[in-house]
Amino acid sequence: MAKKKINVQGLSIRIDAIEDNDFVSLTDIAKQQNRTEPRFLIMSWLKNQSTLEFLETWESVHNPDFKRDQMVTFRIEAASNRGIVTMKSLINETNMIGLRSKSGRYGGTWGHSDIALNFMYWLSPSFQVYFVKEFQRLKKEEFSRQNLEWHISKITDNIDEVRNLLDTIPGQLPELNRLNYTKKTEEE
Repeated sequence: MAKKKINVQGLSIRIDAIEDNDFVSLTDIAKQQNRTEPRFLIMSWLKNQSTLEFLETWESVHNPDFKRDQMVTFRIEAASNRGIVTMKSLINETNMIGLRSKSGRYGGTWGHSDIALNFMYWLSPSFQVYFVKEFQRLKKEEFSRQNLEWHISKITDNIDEVRNLLDTIPGQLPELNRLNYTKKTEEE
């Protein structure tokens, strides 16, 4: 899946395929809350003990290179009122694969679709319901398109096989037989 956008309650959310996984822009989701800068919402979410526990469990299941021991530092930092947990430090120090942080114009914070759902639940459970509905519609449409492309390729393969079979029937008119026609053009 190339970069896509889905519209949820008037908010455009980017989805990107990274290594065959859907990553959703947490920055776009955070824009749903107009009163706060998206990066501050994401940082608040990262300070939540339940969030850190979820991320640790998710990474332990999906990432064999996850540095679980480093999560202790982030839990202590999150528990402190003065502590700041940044996305880049969390990703770099624990070797997370479920979160991505991109700089630049089209950057922002991206999370695997599972993690994005957790973020949405923390931010707005009702928004999560609408997102899931739209995301499922997108996946169904994508599956239908891939299924159609597969069927078309199978039909094309079958047509070629029938043509090849017909070309082997003896007694055909030479101009209808592709095998004879190709031999004739090679001789000329």
